Amino acid sequence: MVPPHPPEPARPNRFRRWQAAAAVVVVAAAVTATVLAAGAGGGSSSPDAKATAPADGLRHTVIEVSTGTCGRGWIRPQAGTQVFDLHNTSSTASEVDLTDPRTGLIYGEVEGLAPGTTRAMTVDLGSGSYAFKCLENDADAVTGPTVVVAGKQPQGPAAAPVNQHDLIPPTLAYQKWVGQRIDELAAGTGKLKADIDGGDLAAARRDWLPAHLVYERMGAAYDTFGDADAAINGTVARTPGATADKDFAGFHRIEYGLWHGESAASLRAPAAALDGAVRTLQKEWPQARMDPAAMGLRAHEIVENAEQFELTARTDYGSGTNLATARANLDGTRAILGRLRGLLEPRDTGLAKLDAALDRTQAALDAQHHGAAWTPVDKLTHAQRQQINADFGDLLEQLAPVAAIFEVRRTA
Repeated sequence: MVPPHPPEPARPNRFRRWQAAAAVVVVAAAVTATVLAAGAGGGSSSPDAKATAPADGLRHTVIEVSTGTCGRGWIRPQAGTQVFDLHNTSSTASEVDLTDPRTGLIYGEVEGLAPGTTRAMTVDLGSGSYAFKCLENDADAVTGPTVVVAGKQPQGPAAAPVNQHDLIPPTLAYQKWVGQRIDELAAGTGKLKADIDGGDLAAARRDWLPAHLVYERMGAAYDTFGDADAAINGTVARTPGATADKDFAGFHRIEYGLWHGESAASLRAPAAALDGAVRTLQKEWPQARMDPAAMGLRAHEIVENAEQFELTARTDYGSGTNLATARANLDGTRAILGRLRGLLEPRDTGLAKLDAALDRTQAALDAQHHGAAWTPVDKLTHAQRQQINADFGDLLEQLAPVAAIFEVRRTA
């Protein structure tokens, strides 16, 4: 059985709930990107100073950060794992990148370095050319002196910066795909409304899931949908009487009625409202504009949302189809990754692991699909639940770097 959940507030817009959790993801992914394997040796800010080797056992080098002294202090380059202690000597906050000045590849980054503070950048550098880039607020970027790490030590992974312009074509392609899905959604809600208007609740129960899954595949667009998301797929708290809330609307309101013995007459208004909200979205979508800078976050957020709400059955209002929804969410993740793949392939060395994690998670969910029926979450065996949860956990781990890779970085 699914363990009881504490009362939770209504969820009018799932993206806003995602956003708080996504901030944690971005921080974790940014840390991963900051510790990109790169390389450099130690020196210090003066010729007679000595590089330190504190408790962590790593070589430390103090690097000055300012428009006039960006990168000063690195005078004894060396390959291997080491720490650059970045000290902001300017009067404004700064971002610091360790780059290859020839290619622009980024091997490490620290954001939000406040004036007068010092933060560590841990890197594992191979042989090659490196330079620190200091990007102070309200000032042009400044690139420090190029430092060469000699030898033939292999270089670690690096990220090529992604700018807003890079993300516009995949964003437009995704918007077009969403528009096609909205047309499909309108056909589905129209059919569901006709079933209920005609009093055929058996047909309505049969047609509810296909229509709902169309919506669940469009997760990267929910924020752009605005208030339409609550009207189409809103939820209420899992507490006694909450389903009677007059603002409870959309697919889940109809789900509750269809699987709790409500009459067709009582469901006609919710079905009409759902279909009307979809038709309005269909009409307005061609004028909508998704934010290209947010595209990289969405794949992770979709899966995180599925783990939080579908694998716990928090959004089950009677149909027992949460695993079908989670499966549709994976389709949504694939849809956005497919549009980003051309940018992702040269930047993500773990892409094969990500693809394998997607396939494993999909297979685990598909194993619970039996003809027209899906295993309800509370009917899974302990082993099945463990496997699905483990697969989702691994998938989230593989998706985390995607958010960091597609963070739009300032380069000038």
